Amino acid sequence: MKILTICPSLRKDSLNRKLLKLASTMSSVNGAKVEHVELKDFEMPLYSQDIEEKAIPANALALKQKMDEAEAIIISSPEYNFSVPGVLKNAVDWVSRTKPQPFRGKQILLMSASPSMVGGNRGLWSLRVSLEALGAHVYPDMFSLSLAHEAFNEKDELKDQKLNKDLEKLVSSFIVYVK
Repeated sequence: MKILTICPSLRKDSLNRKLLKLASTMSSVNGAKVEHVELKDFEMPLYSQDIEEKAIPANALALKQKMDEAEAIIISSPEYNFSVPGVLKNAVDWVSRTKPQPFRGKQILLMSASPSMVGGNRGLWSLRVSLEALGAHVYPDMFSLSLAHEAFNEKDELKDQKLNKDLEKLVSSFIVYVK
């Protein structure tokens, strides 16, 4: 099984990238082949139907290709103002305009890491609505790491072993679900 992990965070020392790295390792341990992409490597103009009528941006097509090659996707997204980061929403909007639309039927696991007390959970709910409207099968459970700026040790592992076990269980269950 091939899993595509997507990090929409543009920050160099992203907490979501750290969380995604842990989930990637856990996916590999469960037998999945993991490919990681950074949305910053797939820059796209702001979605506009005027641009779309001329051509879909090459990076939207390249991201769609990566999605098509994977059986499942794991996204770990920051929360901006209780919602989805603009770079992620823009990528979803562009990629959803390609044919065949790659979200339909795709298995997706959502995660977030945030310094807030709710761990970015509100942003995940907002993202979930868009993805499900596009026909994605978003895994029922999501993982929100609260106080994430204090959650990692110097090796970028979770300090709290219970949280680590919860994440391992979630990733393992997701892989079984996808299979």
